[in-house]
Amino acid sequence: MKRIYKITLLLGITILVASCHNNSAPNYQYFPNMYESVGYETYSESNAFKNGKEGQLPAAGTINRGFEPYEYENSTAGYELAKANLKSPLDSVDRNSGKGKELYDIYCISCHGSTGNGKGKLVEREKFLGVPSYKDRVITEGSIFHVETFGLNAMGSHANQLSTHERWLVADYVLKLKSQL
Repeated sequence: MKRIYKITLLLGITILVASCHNNSAPNYQYFPNMYESVGYETYSESNAFKNGKEGQLPAAGTINRGFEPYEYENSTAGYELAKANLKSPLDSVDRNSGKGKELYDIYCISCHGSTGNGKGKLVEREKFLGVPSYKDRVITEGSIFHVETFGLNAMGSHANQLSTHERWLVADYVLKLKSQL
């Protein structure tokens, strides 16, 4: 008797599965907008946003994830304020880690030279001229950090390549080079 029930149940499930398949009409699509989305031309106006032209703007007063605000502006006045007031947050362990030298050798040595005398490979090959020696400059850790952040004259900003902590390490190493000149 149990065997008859099992055979009947199996036959019923087979008929049910076979009857759901229809070759002339495809299966029902859940979320059809995902399969047949509306195409938009790149950079074209769209009514998807409020003003019809550009995407949504972030809320006022927000900052990007991972961004650390820097309170000094990119100007001569900001440079002078940073030179006078900005102090390094590094502790004694970070200052002696050797990481500053590694970063200096990667990003700075080609122009400023290995001793900070302004005679790097690019200067020797006359690709850049007028790179000053650290000995001739009145610099502080704040002014070095500011220049690394915004750039100055022919030197560009290194804020995209170096994190805030790494820029402080390089600034500390530059001051060590200056003291050895």
